[in-house]
Amino acid sequence: MSVAEHKSHAPASVSCFVLTVSDTRTEANDTGGQAIRDLLETSGHTIAGHAIVRDDPDAVTRTVSGWLADASTQVIITTGGTGITSRDGTYEAIDRLLEKRLTGFGELFRMLSYHQIGPAAMMSRATAGRALGKAIFVLPGSPDAVRLAMTKLILPELGHVVQQLRR
Repeated sequence: MSVAEHKSHAPASVSCFVLTVSDTRTEANDTGGQAIRDLLETSGHTIAGHAIVRDDPDAVTRTVSGWLADASTQVIITTGGTGITSRDGTYEAIDRLLEKRLTGFGELFRMLSYHQIGPAAMMSRATAGRALGKAIFVLPGSPDAVRLAMTKLILPELGHVVQQLRR
């Protein structure tokens, strides 16, 4: 079956949880999380919920695990904590939950980022994969990086990804 045929069976709307990982973001200044929610809603998807948690791997894992258990949530998108500083622990928190990794997502994201910001793109540990039948996308905290990942990679394939997870 071709990609076009697969996509023709994909849901037009999926239910997503959005998690911001940050020691400094609040509801008032969570520009990355808000951008994700706005882009999802504009594209016809629904927001099952959203939260902000500190950059603590155990807190991230607990929060994401709770939403993995939510039957109506199909996709989890996180923003923040993907760099290489001592406080960046989102990658580790999510990686331990993944059953399958979508390595191409991180590779493509860094390639696209390289065209925008140059070699600093290599410091992003953006990733994606499958956990308990749901897709998880792990994005950097930069609003520009969020918009890049959402518009160029996630939104064009979101329904298709969910359709494939159902098989």
